[in-house]
Amino acid sequence: MDRLMATLAFLVLLGFLGILGYFVPSPDLLGVIALTLGLAGFDMLRSAWRKKD
Repeated sequence: MDRLMATLAFLVLLGFLGILGYFVPSPDLLGVIALTLGLAGFDMLRSAWRKKD
């Protein structure tokens, strides 16, 4: 269930930032969007897909 919710939340973030990047294609903004998605994806993979003790 945690993996499903984490994936859904990431997809919502991806959709929101994708729309923002599409309508405001500034190079600086696209860099911030890429950094944000990279950090959020890394955090999602580290927290939702790690082995529980």
